[in-house]
Amino acid sequence: MQTKRIDINKVTPGAYQSLIQLDKYIYDTGFPKVWYHLIKVRASLINGCALCVQSHSKDALADGETVKRLLALNAWKDSPYFSDEEKAILALTDEATLISENGVSDEIFNNAINILGQEKVSHSIMAIACINAWNRIGRATLLIPE
Repeated sequence: MQTKRIDINKVTPGAYQSLIQLDKYIYDTGFPKVWYHLIKVRASLINGCALCVQSHSKDALADGETVKRLLALNAWKDSPYFSDEEKAILALTDEATLISENGVSDEIFNNAINILGQEKVSHSIMAIACINAWNRIGRATLLIPE
């Protein structure tokens, strides 16, 4: 049995709400939802956040994502189911999520800029930062899926 930990939203609601506002901001920019869902699920898989994997997979499915593509996320590099744009975003997600290993390489960053442009790369980086923050909250406070 896991130890009960704090509820960040109750202890520091202002900080928690700020992260919710960042998430809302990213959605409101017109950044494609399908891309944001891929970022959220992929980063959550890397970080091992069970609550986020379940929650964001459910959201992605509700917005029209397919089970086939969600199941392929752990092997996205070899999968035929993702566009060049999505592969650029997933590569950026992988390296930014695992940033302590090697940073984000010039190759991955420049490829993303060439395919997506600066604004979409900027939104991608903010989306990656946001879900990584949520994953760390989930893992640190031992949030578990329903």
